[in-house]
Amino acid sequence: MIRCAILDRYFQKIEGADWVQVRDKQLGGRELLALVQRVMREAPAAKILVNSRMDVALAAGAAGLHLPAGSIAPSRWRALVPPGFLIGVSCHTLDEVRLAESEGADYVLFGPVFAPVSKTSDLAPRGLEGLGQAVQSAKIPVLALGGITRENAAACIATGAAGIAGISFFQNC
Repeated sequence: MIRCAILDRYFQKIEGADWVQVRDKQLGGRELLALVQRVMREAPAAKILVNSRMDVALAAGAAGLHLPAGSIAPSRWRALVPPGFLIGVSCHTLDEVRLAESEGADYVLFGPVFAPVSKTSDLAPRGLEGLGQAVQSAKIPVLALGGITRENAAACIATGAAGIAGISFFQNC
């Protein structure tokens, strides 16, 4: 099971994450690079993914880039990245999952599965049934996102999800 923590500049610690997605839309490039480098030092065993900023991901030597739905296709970025560089996409519908896979994504975060704990969302929860459908529609790993807790994480994995992703889940270790 892949455990992906989503962090911003206010994180206190990183525990239990295999992947760490650094996401802070308020930081400029230099500040985000410094944050990514700090996270890489503090979590040397984790794969560090940078949200939306290919320039920062490459400059930091991160393991990958995470894109929001509707971004430039992952295949368009492949010429710029080293072998093994991960590119993932946030998806909210089955069509977005299929599109991300067809455009070369290595994985997708699918959700919200449940109502998010750490923020509000205009999207209705997709539920375990929606997550299961997303998993069945893709050959690439699908990670559950949105409202993931210790109590419901196992149910997400039982749908066939490759892992879980979240903010609150890892802050409340």
